[in-house]
Formats: sequence, structure tokens, C-alpha cells
Amino acid sequence: MYKTEIYKRLYYNYTKKHLNKILLSVFFSILVAGSTSSIAWLLDPAIKKLFIEKDQSLIIFIPLMIILAFSTKGLSLYLAKATMISVGENVKKKLQSDMIETLIKADTEIIDKKHSGKFISNLTFDVNQITNLLSNAILTLFKESLTLVGLVTVMFVQNWKLALISIIMIPLASYCAKTLGKRVGKVTTEAQEISGFLTAYLVELFKNHKLIKIFQKENYESNRANYHLNNLKNKSQKLATVFVRMSPIMELFTGIMIAILIFYSGKLMLVEELDINNFFSFLAAMMLAYQPVRSLSSLNMILNQGLSAATRILPIIDQKNNINDVLEAGEIKIKKSYINFKNVNFSYEPDQGKTLNSINLEFEGGRMTSLVGHSGSGKSTIMNLIPRFYDLQSGDIEIDGQSIYRVKVKSLRNQISMVTQETTLFDDTIKNNIKYARENASDEEIYKVAKQSFCDEFIQNLPDKYDTLIGENGVRLSGGEKQRVSIARAMMKNSSIILLDEATSSLDSETETKIQEALKILTKDRTTIVIAHRLSTILNSNNIYVIDSGKVIDSGKHDELMIKSKLYKSFYEKQIQK
Repeated sequence: MYKTEIYKRLYYNYTKKHLNKILLSVFFSILVAGSTSSIAWLLDPAIKKLFIEKDQSLIIFIPLMIILAFSTKGLSLYLAKATMISVGENVKKKLQSDMIETLIKADTEIIDKKHSGKFISNLTFDVNQITNLLSNAILTLFKESLTLVGLVTVMFVQNWKLALISIIMIPLASYCAKTLGKRVGKVTTEAQEISGFLTAYLVELFKNHKLIKIFQKENYESNRANYHLNNLKNKSQKLATVFVRMSPIMELFTGIMIAILIFYSGKLMLVEELDINNFFSFLAAMMLAYQPVRSLSSLNMILNQGLSAATRILPIIDQKNNINDVLEAGEIKIKKSYINFKNVNFSYEPDQGKTLNSINLEFEGGRMTSLVGHSGSGKSTIMNLIPRFYDLQSGDIEIDGQSIYRVKVKSLRNQISMVTQETTLFDDTIKNNIKYARENASDEEIYKVAKQSFCDEFIQNLPDKYDTLIGENGVRLSGGEKQRVSIARAMMKNSSIILLDEATSSLDSETETKIQEALKILTKDRTTIVIAHRLSTILNSNNIYVIDSGKVIDSGKHDELMIKSKLYKSFYEKQIQK
């Protein structure tokens, strides 16, 4: 992505709507420039009238004017910065909103490949860099440029020969800033990468805290943390060092300029081409010009930081989904919820082998069908294809004779509920987690599904009942309690198709019994597809498919498979008869 393209995107998508505020900030910047220039200009009459000519008529007026100039500068500077802070925060919010919206709407396949830590770093670190570019850089550009023009004008009015000598510093400083700016962009990218790794590590630290404790890996993890922190520190230090390199360069330039000016001013005074008051006024203007030159010199580094961040963020925002509605897509029409896989082929990566190889499956409407097989055989993939979390490479999937690729994705997913082993809950109340499936659900409806899923019995023992906050991913609930809340949520959706992925795995027998009862209510007269390691939970399935290496090797009821399927029989014997 070229610089001009990035600037256009940032302007039209994020900055243009705030143009009135930016122009207001420019107006305040003009006042800053005018007041700063007037301060330098006022020194000439002040020195001449008050100190050389001993004229007392201006002894009050000139100091008052200087106070007025400084006051105007201070107030205008505040208003200019406050205005651009408002612009920057609005731009920041819009950027973050666009990124999060893209994340929310992204295909599951995209999310699975995305590094969560890097995304969080993009959302914070990179967005701040762009915000700095659009707010501080814009303000700096106008404020310091206008101030510099005003001061240079004063310098030329005082003595054009000295002014010509002084402005040599500007292109020299610009060249140094351009060179350093490229370095800043590179180091910023490296720092962002390391920040992403650190964020990802922190996410893992929170997630795996119990594991760390049980294996007593506190020291090990402390060392890992220090490794990431040291890397970030080194890069941040390197970045800051690159920034401050401008200071000695500017100090050197300023020192050389002042030395040359003093020498040349002395020559001009000897031939009476320069008065002492002109010299001090000129020197004041030049010294005041030091700050805008320095700021403008750093501007290139800020621009490189922002551009570097934009090259990472804009592709995220521009991420296009592969799973979309076809032009003629309509609403799905459910009658019996009969699902049919026709010669389905699928692989997660083009260069990898097929996860599913010419799969043909039939899931009878209103009945339970189970999938059995080794881990990695393709069971979960089959389930993920039905709500179009992924799209297959060839073949077709039909529901009641309608290709799921010819109906609207939203319409399709509205007919499907899912309960998985890794129950996902939000850091919210139990009530809100249940009604997540249907926001307009009444309290009576929530209480009903809670009782049907056996949630009510443990909810009544909680301090705030249904308004109890359950913590991040339901940390304050047991595994069985979380699973029951998940079932209640699926009940609330009242879908015609139910997907159960390891829904009763890793539960004690008493809890499993309650969950099985809840699942019976959930799945009654609904098309249900079950993946289960515990074969005891699927013995009464209307049909069982045995999956191995992405292929269907056997199918039938339990009794039939015990006779004809060696793989199924081995699963059963290991679990039931041991």
C-alpha cells in the first residue's frame, strides 16, 4: 500500500468528517503563530525606546502588549490542542470500532488463523500511532509551519542578510529528520511485533494460571515473562533513542548558527548596517524559531510511525470474508430439517491433505444421529460445515433439499443451536448469558429454560440468583453448571437443528445424568447431530456414523455396528466393558 493511498484512506474514512474542527484548530494555530511572532517583533521597539532612547511613554504599553501576546499564545495553544485531542479520540474510536466490527463479522477460518495477541496490540499500540499521526501531526504541521513563517518574516524585516544565513538550518534539519524517520518506522514495526507477543503471552498466562500452579512453574513463567519484557524494553529504548538523536543534531545546528550570526552581526554593526535593538529582536526571533524547526523535523518520524501502523491496521479492516450470500440467496424453508452431505470434500489448507474425502451423510429430520471416530478423524469438521463456519471445496450440503450455499447465511444459522465441550460464557449475569440467544426473552421464558436445563437448582443457591456475575468465561461456575447454562441458552434459541460436540465429556456421573435429561428436552423432535467420546450417551441414536481419516467406514445402529464395525466395537469395549 502506497503512502498516498494510506493518506487518502485516513482522510476520507476517518478525518474528513472532522474537517470543521481541524479548520478551527488551524485558526487557533494562526493566533499562536501571530502572537509568537509579535513577541519577537516587540523586542525591537522595547529595547530601542525604553533602553536606548530612554522613552518612558511606552513603559507600560509595551509590557502590556507582551503580556497580551503571551496570553493569546497560551490560550490559543490550549484551544488548538484541545480541539485536536477531540479529533484524535474520535478517530481512535472509529478505527477501533472498524477493527472490532471486522473481527466480529470475520469468518471462523480467519479468526482461527489470527494471532489474538497481535490483534490486541494492533488495536492499542498501532491505533495510538495513527491517532498521533492524525491529531498531533496535523496540529504540529499547521501550528509550527505558521509560527516559523511568522518568525522568519520578522527576521527578514530586521535584517535580510542574517535571515538568509539562518534559514540554512531548516533544510539540514529536514534531511536529518527524513533519515531518522525511516529508522523510526522500522523500529516501530519491530516494537509492535514484540508487543503482540507479550499480549499473547499474558492472555495465555490468565488462561493457564491453574496449570502453572499445579506444575509449580512460577519461576519458569517468570523467566518467560522477563524474556518478553526485556525484548519490549530493548525495542522501546531503541525507539526512544532514535527519537532523541534529533536533539544533539539540532543543538549543534543552533550553536553553529548563533556563532555565525554573532560573528556576522558584529561585522554589520561595525559598518552601521545593524543596530543593537535589531540584533536582539532578530536573535529572539531566531531562538523562538528553534522550537518549530525542531518540531517540524520530528514530524517526519511521527509520519513514519503512523504510516507503519496504518500498513498493519488497514489490511485488517479491509479483510474480506469468503463466506457470503450468493446473489439469489433466499430464506431457508424448514420442514423436517433433513440434512444431506453429497460427495463433500474439504481441507483446511490447500497444500494439506483432505480432512473430508467424498463424504456422503444423511441426518434424518427430527432424529438423533451420532458421529464416532478417533480424534482428528473429521467429526468436528462435519459439524462446522453445517452452519457454514467453513465452506467446502466440492460437493454440496442440503437441508430439506435446499443447498445451504443457496440460502442466506443468517437464515441458515438461525435454525441451528450448538452445545460444545468447551462451553463459552460471557463475563456477565447468568440471566444475560441465557438470553444471549434471544435478547427479547421475558424473565418467565428464562426461568422456564433454566428449570428444564436443571440450572435453577444451583442458581437459587447463588448470592444474586439470576443476576449473579459469573466471571470471565463462567469461572465462578463448575464445569457441569456452565454446561447447563449453555444448554439453557440453546433451549432459548428454539432451533430446529441441534449440534452437540462432546457435550457431556469430562463430567461426573451425577452431573452427566442431569445434563442428559436436559439434552433430551433440548433435542426432542429436533434434528440432532452428536459427537461423543462416551458411547453410553449415544447408544439410542437412530443412526451412528463411524468416521476414520475423513471417510465414512461404517454406519448403522449400535447393535449393528457391534457386529460389523471393528473400530466401533473396540471403542465400545474400551469404554463400556472395562
